[in-house]
Amino acid sequence: MEKNNVQSSCTVADYKCKCFDVLKPSEIELIKNNEVYVTYKRGETICKQGTFASHIVIMEEGLAKVSIEDCNKSLILKIIPEGNMIGLTALSQTNNTFQYSASAYVDSKARLIDIKIFKKIVKQNSDFSFELLNLLASNSVQIYGRFFCLTNKQSYGKLADIILCLSNRVYKKREFELLLSRKDLAELSDMSTENVIRMLKKFKEDGLIEMKGKQFKIIDYKNLVKISEIG
Repeated sequence: MEKNNVQSSCTVADYKCKCFDVLKPSEIELIKNNEVYVTYKRGETICKQGTFASHIVIMEEGLAKVSIEDCNKSLILKIIPEGNMIGLTALSQTNNTFQYSASAYVDSKARLIDIKIFKKIVKQNSDFSFELLNLLASNSVQIYGRFFCLTNKQSYGKLADIILCLSNRVYKKREFELLLSRKDLAELSDMSTENVIRMLKKFKEDGLIEMKGKQFKIIDYKNLVKISEIG
């Protein structure tokens, strides 16, 4: 169980929205008639910041990264695992564009729902709207914590945060196949790839983690949490 310290979480804790569980049969049918399924290869763009948002994206399989771009710089906001959504900020009456870019971290599959149909159901189904509100609130908390840690923690704390988030919130186990590259981990931790490689080696030497190819295992969870807390 995660301790109540501020961590640079890579995604929200309960990211699978329950909103579709409260739809009426007629609303389910309406969505089915206005959705498509799309597959994305690793690195392929799912949506581009600044473009018109014609749909809401629901990740069905895989992982995506969400980032804000400015000129030649970008900042990764979060990882989007299966069950989470992309494009909810475009539901606002004052905004009809994607406020961030998203691309596939690994080969992924997504469901695209016409945003006009999505908005229609938001207006007519209060239970659906309430579940979306819960998801938006969780995403806000995640972003606040991530910004705090990126600006206040040292390198070891940042990397420990990301490893803990992957374990607790994405893969939900302490031993998993790490599909993210060292460069991906560096972007998430706001560090250089070389620095991440050096620190992973240090974590391994200290008996905190074990790495064999893509297989990743947390050995000393307690001390990894301590590093995260110290920052």
